Amino acid sequence: MISKEQFEKEIELIIENALREDIGDGDHSSLACIPADARGRAKLLVKDSGILAGVDFARRVFEKVDPQIKMEVLMQDGSRIKPGDVVFYIDGASQSILKAERLVLNAMQRMSAIATKTRTFADKLEGTHTKILDTRKTTPGIRALEKWAVKIGGGENHRFALYDMIMLKDNHIDFAGGIETAVLKTQDYLASNNLNLKIIVEARDIQEIKQILRAGGVDRILLDNFNYNETREAVALIAGRCETESSGGITLETARKYADCGVDFISSGALTHSVYNLDLSLKAV
Repeated sequence: MISKEQFEKEIELIIENALREDIGDGDHSSLACIPADARGRAKLLVKDSGILAGVDFARRVFEKVDPQIKMEVLMQDGSRIKPGDVVFYIDGASQSILKAERLVLNAMQRMSAIATKTRTFADKLEGTHTKILDTRKTTPGIRALEKWAVKIGGGENHRFALYDMIMLKDNHIDFAGGIETAVLKTQDYLASNNLNLKIIVEARDIQEIKQILRAGGVDRILLDNFNYNETREAVALIAGRCETESSGGITLETARKYADCGVDFISSGALTHSVYNLDLSLKAV
């Protein structure tokens, strides 16, 4: 994953762009009927069950819109929530609260949905050493938020983008002229450019695993669309020489069986691309 500093920069860019997109030259609905000096109080009300995510992000949004807004947090990120729970109260200029409202709700509803789905996978894998990973199958422009939510839900982040890890997949291998050629070229590239990046190589069958092991210098082998028997065979063959990751259509129903095969990681794009937003609302009190 990227550094903490880069992650913080990504979050700041998301907030700036989202506010620009939503407010434009002004919130004319509020400007038209609410005095500039009017003050209000509101609460974040839960209308669904799941895992809470986005409280810390909401704080940053409110601070960006108006540093004078006061936030009283009752429930933290990672908490289990149910209908009727109140997550936080905010006090401040009514116009400022309304400017921030939609961004806070959009982000928290999606982040909470991702955290909730991730927690169901993490619970399935409890008792094994296997960790659940996200992927790059994220919503364009808000990847940092979605990967943040995965962490809150008990998952781990895979690479953030194309620049922070090497992943040689089937097309890379085929275009490069084979696994060993692709791996050797990659190692030369990293050395010549003074880059320290982990290398993951995708394998489509046992024979490709043998080729990857012969090439050497790989941090992880991705077992793509292997069945349970093939996965167990692959883990035994690799024998701890590098990390192992299962991927490809793994569901909540099948995740535990893959974990029981001994892989270190399971990656699932569904954590971020197949979720339904949790129902949250911001209500004046």
